[in-house]
Amino acid sequence: MSLDVFLTFDGDCRKAVEFYAAVFKRPAPEQIMTYGQNPGGSSEQDKDRILYASMPMFGQNVMFSDCPSGIAYRKGNNIMLTIGLSDTGEIKRIFQELSEGGEVYMPLDKTFFSELFGMVCDRFGIIWQLSKS
Repeated sequence: MSLDVFLTFDGDCRKAVEFYAAVFKRPAPEQIMTYGQNPGGSSEQDKDRILYASMPMFGQNVMFSDCPSGIAYRKGNNIMLTIGLSDTGEIKRIFQELSEGGEVYMPLDKTFFSELFGMVCDRFGIIWQLSKS
């Protein structure tokens, strides 16, 4: 099981990753995937935005992304927690419980990067991503 931090930006993710790499004296990520590289496609407007980048920091994996256009972005409220689990039943249980009184942003389903992935905002406003690892 893993618990990672996911930081979301509004078009300036690449600059943020470069900034944090310099501040924390980390090598910049070797691979930065744009929405345009997404096998599922993307809008023309989002093609150059960052879909995914990650960098190890202080023994944890920190992940970065630009939110796609059309998604409400609020500076200072752009941190998600990502849980990686191998147990499908446990992922479904946690997702269901986090959903109660909250809002499902992306139902649990297969994606190009995970056998099972979903995103939910719990009743306290914390956004969680669950992924089968």
